[in-house]
Amino acid sequence: MLNYGYDEAALRISESANENDVEFRIVLAADDPSIIAGLKRVRQEFDENRVYTDVLFYHYPDHEYKIIVRKDYYVDFVLELMKQRLLQSVEWTADR
Repeated sequence: MLNYGYDEAALRISESANENDVEFRIVLAADDPSIIAGLKRVRQEFDENRVYTDVLFYHYPDHEYKIIVRKDYYVDFVLELMKQRLLQSVEWTADR
């Protein structure tokens, strides 16, 4: 299992698993330009690859984002969030 941590004062991240994908809901606490830029770079990373259905982004009012990630791209997505400094930590834990 992959666990991650982030600045809860800056954003909230929740996720729910479906049959073939994981739905992330990211809500920004404020209009932080660095976080918005990081989300744009995450989106660009997945938009520019050859797989069109790996990660789908939806932007809503009030700084809310819904992101649908195919399960086989879950780790890539979380690591990209870390790479863009949206997460503060990522760690593997034993599955039980």
